[in-house]
Amino acid sequence: MYAIVRTGGKQYRVSENSVITVEKLEGNPGDTVELADVLLVADGDKVRIGAPAVQGARVTATVVETSRGKKIRGYTYKKVKNVQRHYGHRQWQTTLKINSIQA
Repeated sequence: MYAIVRTGGKQYRVSENSVITVEKLEGNPGDTVELADVLLVADGDKVRIGAPAVQGARVTATVVETSRGKKIRGYTYKKVKNVQRHYGHRQWQTTLKINSIQA
């Protein structure tokens, strides 16, 4: 059984006991989080597609950790004025372990 869930503006394919990294969610390590925006649930040959979400479907997950992602380095330069700027950014991320999928 697997499901497609939407969180943080992105879609993820999840199954039970899988671990995913999503945009930051509120919660401490060990807390249970419920993802209610389930777009698709597939169980063998039975596939339920939502419009936009499947009614009554829930995915529960446990927060493993909240950390920062890989650093993205940026650089801007204006050749005539000899102006340059370096910048960096690290996005907060939450790692989730999927406990169950209720359809």
